[in-house]
Amino acid sequence: MKVTVVGAGNVGATVAECVARKDMVKEVVLIDIVEGLPQGKALDMQESAPIHLFDTRVKGTNDYADTAGTDICVITAGLPRKPGMSRDDLLAKNASIVKSVTEQFAVGSPNAIIIIVSNPLDVMTYVSYITSGFPSERVMGMAGVLDTARYRAFLSMELGVSVKDIQALLMGGHGDTMVPLPRYTTIGGVPVTELLDRERIGAIVDRTKTGGGEIVKLMGTSAWYAPGAAAAEMVEAIVKDSGRVLPAAAWLSGQYGLDGLFIGAPVRLGAGGIQEVVEVELTADEKALLDESAQHVRANLASLERLQRA
Repeated sequence: MKVTVVGAGNVGATVAECVARKDMVKEVVLIDIVEGLPQGKALDMQESAPIHLFDTRVKGTNDYADTAGTDICVITAGLPRKPGMSRDDLLAKNASIVKSVTEQFAVGSPNAIIIIVSNPLDVMTYVSYITSGFPSERVMGMAGVLDTARYRAFLSMELGVSVKDIQALLMGGHGDTMVPLPRYTTIGGVPVTELLDRERIGAIVDRTKTGGGEIVKLMGTSAWYAPGAAAAEMVEAIVKDSGRVLPAAAWLSGQYGLDGLFIGAPVRLGAGGIQEVVEVELTADEKALLDESAQHVRANLASLERLQRA
């Protein structure tokens, strides 16, 4: 199989390296508009193959002709967040970038699966979906895997337990309105609600919601290691047709009482992309939070439409 990563910045390069090191596809193509950047990073990765022991070929390019025949495309192109910026502040500029790269990519790879990483993620996934004309099961956003990873990391730090034993679920938009679900969070099968009190869980949930902003404040730009690894995990589930249940920004058509938008929900990933949107039972309070998150996504979509008309 062939995987293309659009955008050779920190996130895109991390996706490409993580996918290559998993040694599960024949080729990874890293493409960017900056001449020399994807070629140099791809060559550097390829020269690490004898050390990491992978046979995947990594190619850097500025020409979309080199991406033709791609099976999975991960789009990371766009402006990163800066201190004081929200993901929503990137709306108009990144929508233009995502639309352009989707148009160019889709011509040579009409049967590909698209995974969006660009922010604001839920809206950018919608932009790529409309632009590509691909069926909804072949377009998705990487959000929940990253948010869940942060949540699990914070729980591991709090409890002093291995991340391997933590299972968790988050839903909703990628941002401050995401909906972590402590009821579905377990440590070695034990509900986290039996190990931590409500106040401490709430603090960890709040840190998860602002996890990206915390890193932006520290470094002056967006994170890349965790987002890159999260996108690579989704690629792996599709390539291996594993049927893994992972949270992703998926097109909802009635599930959870929502329709006509991309928003975070648990999905079963495998060959062909999203094989099923998994519905779990939500309490009235959890459903209210999910509806609030959906309203925020719809507001961003409306804002984008106004900007495009202006």
